[in-house]
Amino acid sequence: MSWEKSTDPPSVFELQNTSVSYGNFPALRDINLCIRAGEQVALVGPSGAGKSTLIKLLNGTLSPTSGQVTVLGQDLAKLSIGATRQLQAQIGTIYQQFQLVDALQVVHNVNAGHLARWSFPKALLSLFWPQDVDTAAEALWQVGIPGKLYERTDKLSGGEQQRVAIARVLVQDPQAILADEPIASLDPERAREILELMLRLSHQYKKTLVTSLHAIELARSRFERIIGLRQGEVLFDCQTSELNQGMISSLYRITN
Repeated sequence: MSWEKSTDPPSVFELQNTSVSYGNFPALRDINLCIRAGEQVALVGPSGAGKSTLIKLLNGTLSPTSGQVTVLGQDLAKLSIGATRQLQAQIGTIYQQFQLVDALQVVHNVNAGHLARWSFPKALLSLFWPQDVDTAAEALWQVGIPGKLYERTDKLSGGEQQRVAIARVLVQDPQAILADEPIASLDPERAREILELMLRLSHQYKKTLVTSLHAIELARSRFERIIGLRQGEVLFDCQTSELNQGMISSLYRITN
């Protein structure tokens, strides 16, 4: 008997019968999905559908009420605190509110991407004499704001701050990037620019990308795979080319 070797890329994220409840409220219910290396995936759905909860499961900041979450081949429930932190260093997360320290110069916020591998003395020293400046400058060049290295972060526009957050993830150099509503606070033009930047960098550096979005038409026009969440359940999981208006209407239908 001969066995054919699988040609599928390795799994980065896998959920098996995974549920999350906050008290009596079911935020996610019996989720099964697999996201493989190199995929670019959009999570869409109305507010309260469970998109942010799913992102938190994938980056290990939230534990499921039931079921299994596997990240880079490791069951998160079986890892020690130290092993979990090491694994989380391989998952970069970009947030809607940017999670930057406004009073610091841009270089310090970008260098936060190094913290998982820097020693404490080096991290402390870098607050006074920024370390690895060339790496930070290269990341800012990649995201299109090369002249902002020593500017105070709170002096930047919202779009520029989101670019700093992306540069921080580039410096972190994770295997996968999660983005939780990364363009919700931006005007439509800046939103398109940031989304296209993330997709380009994901492709350029061969990073798996999972992004939650409200704007389904942006997701539909730019992502290859789309997962629709409604009331904590996966309503559809398909290639974008397979998505039709009936599926979209079901996702956003109003119920009493």
